[in-house]
Amino acid sequence: MATPASDPDAIRPRSPKGVETRARLVDAAKKVFEDDGFLDARISDIAERASLSHGAFYHYFESKDEVFREVAEIMDDRLSAPLDSVVLDPSSGAPPEQRIREALTHHLESYRAEARIMGVIEQVSRYDVQVNAMRFERHQQHTKRIADSIRQMQRHGLVDKNLKPQIAAAILGGMTQRFAEMWLVQGYVQCSMKDAVEQLTCIFVGAFGIGNTMGRPARPERARR
Repeated sequence: MATPASDPDAIRPRSPKGVETRARLVDAAKKVFEDDGFLDARISDIAERASLSHGAFYHYFESKDEVFREVAEIMDDRLSAPLDSVVLDPSSGAPPEQRIREALTHHLESYRAEARIMGVIEQVSRYDVQVNAMRFERHQQHTKRIADSIRQMQRHGLVDKNLKPQIAAAILGGMTQRFAEMWLVQGYVQCSMKDAVEQLTCIFVGAFGIGNTMGRPARPERARR
């Protein structure tokens, strides 16, 4: 049996072939974790799924835990992508409500497509200190960026000035993450994608105090005297 490498930097691939082989292992690991869960997944199964030798695994990863953390990081990047591509896109001239709706649509569709592995990641993060710490750090980064965006919108008079940006960002982010898990992983909520997006958008818009949107009837104008 190959001995796991001790220096993480030494096992990072530098050649295109090495990068491709590592990616194959990560993709194979994702599929094995989806099928078997984290605890029952075996390194030999990951190597076999990637069509590589058992020893080849240790050329790129020290352990099953390490490759799982990489899978979790990739999923986090995929699900949080709309934060940059939609919500915080500096070239977009779309109003806040439209950005929120589009970002939520992308996020929930990605979560639905990756529901099996997300169920495993959510489960493992509840007892694995390192996975939990990694996800918490990334959550804090996303929360800070959303909070900064709220402050910017407050300066332009686009959202409720009474909101405390850091707290509001943490609440809304946590709510969205937990709702996606309850709906798409645990099956506790029964609804369509359209309804999920519209209801979450309505909650975000209401929380931000963005104004008369979401199809609500406008207030009648006062009659001129």
